[in-house]
Amino acid sequence: MLVIVCYDVNTETREGRRRLRRVAKLCEATGQRVQKSVFECQIDLAHMEELERKLRAAMDETQDCLRLYRLPETRGAEVREYGRFKAVDFEAPLVL
Repeated sequence: MLVIVCYDVNTETREGRRRLRRVAKLCEATGQRVQKSVFECQIDLAHMEELERKLRAAMDETQDCLRLYRLPETRGAEVREYGRFKAVDFEAPLVL
């Protein structure tokens, strides 16, 4: 399934900047960055729950915000993208 991870970490303090780096690294290890604080992750439910647990541990819920959108496998689902960034097609062959 496709999971969209969005976050906003308060970076006014040194600790906030550290939290931002930790959250970003967790997301980078799991999915692809599509915007500064938005990642697309092609993972199963178990990996989503593990990622959610790690992200919640890395953030400060009194200052930061985390949103995870679980998009079920459905026919006809469509993502439209414009501009420079081109997403990786996880379903396509890795080598041509």
